[in-house]
Amino acid sequence: MPRLSLYKPEKGKDFEYIDARIFEMFTIGGTDVNIHKYIGPKNTPIDASTNEQPNYDVIAETNIQDLLFLENRDRKYDEDIYRIRGIYNVQDIDFNLSQFGLFLNNDTIFMTVHISSTVKTIGRKIIAGDVIELPHLKDQYALNDLSYALKKFYVVEDVSRASEGYSPTWYPHLYRLKLKQIVDGQEYKDILDLPIDEENPGDGTLRDLMSSYTKELEINQAVVAQAESDAKLSGYETRHFFTLQTDENGEVELVTADLTSLDASTVQELADRAMRAPERSGYTGYLLGDGYPPNGEVFGYGLNFPVESVDGDYFLRTDMLPNRLFRYDGTRWIKIEDKVRMTMTNTDDRNTQRFSFINNTNVNEIDGEIVEERQSLSKALRAKSDNL
Repeated sequence: MPRLSLYKPEKGKDFEYIDARIFEMFTIGGTDVNIHKYIGPKNTPIDASTNEQPNYDVIAETNIQDLLFLENRDRKYDEDIYRIRGIYNVQDIDFNLSQFGLFLNNDTIFMTVHISSTVKTIGRKIIAGDVIELPHLKDQYALNDLSYALKKFYVVEDVSRASEGYSPTWYPHLYRLKLKQIVDGQEYKDILDLPIDEENPGDGTLRDLMSSYTKELEINQAVVAQAESDAKLSGYETRHFFTLQTDENGEVELVTADLTSLDASTVQELADRAMRAPERSGYTGYLLGDGYPPNGEVFGYGLNFPVESVDGDYFLRTDMLPNRLFRYDGTRWIKIEDKVRMTMTNTDDRNTQRFSFINNTNVNEIDGEIVEERQSLSKALRAKSDNL
């Protein structure tokens, strides 16, 4: 008589019996799980040596789209939806205070599924990248979306054998899935582009119903608009301050008079000094230059200085980067300040070195090769060294 042993090298009738009883428990007490089967990346990488795409037989889930970052951004999902049964513990919204800060633990679900029935249904084991929809979590009473129920989608992040799924025969029967809620990302475009109502495809897509992209964009634009209203330019505003005239030593020229010494000549001197344009800005600091003369003086602007000028004229040279403000002292144009205060948003009219030089998109042709202007110098030096 052979020795009694629950473990056998092959899966026999005992394994099949226990597996069928476990599957029956999922049929009785489990919930429906809709699986959007991940097929593989849509775009395969290009071989650098041959400049051609590798000869993949078909789109396979084992292919890798980006070999540098080891990720598949353009994912393709099966048009058919597979239904299996799963069991998991429903969690309350609970805060985790065990670490520094406040964290929510309800965005991760650990679900167990039956191995053999799952493989039989979808044709393979569940892998990371598959998307799971839980029909019983549909929100029938969502605000502003009462005509449709909000669905819950989770992506499989990890798959392992559940410790409670081992039978006395030492063979596993259950998979343990780690699920995370999906976001409106490039990876799930195939799923979010599905219609809300399959009978009426023109009513919109799941993205229109579930995605928070539009609302987040509106919030971001409102924040930017408020920031532009509060701080239109970088640096500090000094235009509303009055600049007093200074002498050759940089000291403020003050003329005082009491009632006994006040005469016509003193009044005329005060008037002349008040009419004189300041020779420089009265304030120094970081990012103060705005290209405007002190005290709101009249000024001109252009690419060249005017031919006819008088003492005290201001002129803004717009051909310089940054724009530079000059003052005419009767014989020459003296620099007053540079227009360094710029808008804080990335607009096309930002006259800064970062926008026009670092982000330069203009191109030139060097040795028959079209290159960007910011690369022209290095290209020219490299070509000169090669010729030497």
